[in-house]
Amino acid sequence: MKKSVIIKGSFLFVFFLFTTIKMSAQSGVDVAKAATAVRLIDNKGTIKYLQSNNGITQIVNTTADKTTTTWQLGGTLTDNTYIDVSGKVFGLDKIDLVPAGTAASTDATDKSVHGTGTSWTLLVRDEATGAIKKLMASSLLESGETTKTATADVATLDIDAIGVKADAQYKSRIWVYRNGAKLLPTDFVVVADKVTVNAVTGTGNDAWSILTGDVFEVQWLK
Repeated sequence: MKKSVIIKGSFLFVFFLFTTIKMSAQSGVDVAKAATAVRLIDNKGTIKYLQSNNGITQIVNTTADKTTTTWQLGGTLTDNTYIDVSGKVFGLDKIDLVPAGTAASTDATDKSVHGTGTSWTLLVRDEATGAIKKLMASSLLESGETTKTATADVATLDIDAIGVKADAQYKSRIWVYRNGAKLLPTDFVVVADKVTVNAVTGTGNDAWSILTGDVFEVQWLK
């Protein structure tokens, strides 16, 4: 036999919570009454039921205050859920700051739960779906460096640089040095994973050659 539940001094709050959830529901489809639904009686004697769903956990006391049922934030989402802030601020206060010097996570995995990885990742928003996803810091900012020594006097020299982007917008993040002297952006061409250094022929002040023993260094940010 089901017991009617009297919620101490908080029926109006629960009613507000219920109506708010109902108004903000992600679906208008009827939800079947669960065995854990709480039975209430309104001021006209009509029996009604309240139940939790989609990320809200229902806790029914089994020891003290057995007539108390609590709806608590936390649980498993059963439906895609969107919150329309309508220009208002949606924020979280009193969030712990990652201690200075703490390295980013290198072992984060897809759809992992807390406690299965180490250190920290970043939260980002998928603009196509609105979904919140996590991003490893190495995907946001990555650097690289490689060197190559010329083995002959040549006009051009190809340098393998795995991770270098071919896009023109990335060229400002690529630096090439010859024997420690920085080359101009016009002195080299970038394609995916490769930098080609081109000597400047002629007799002017800008002329230079690639000579045997020249050491070239490539540095880049992704």
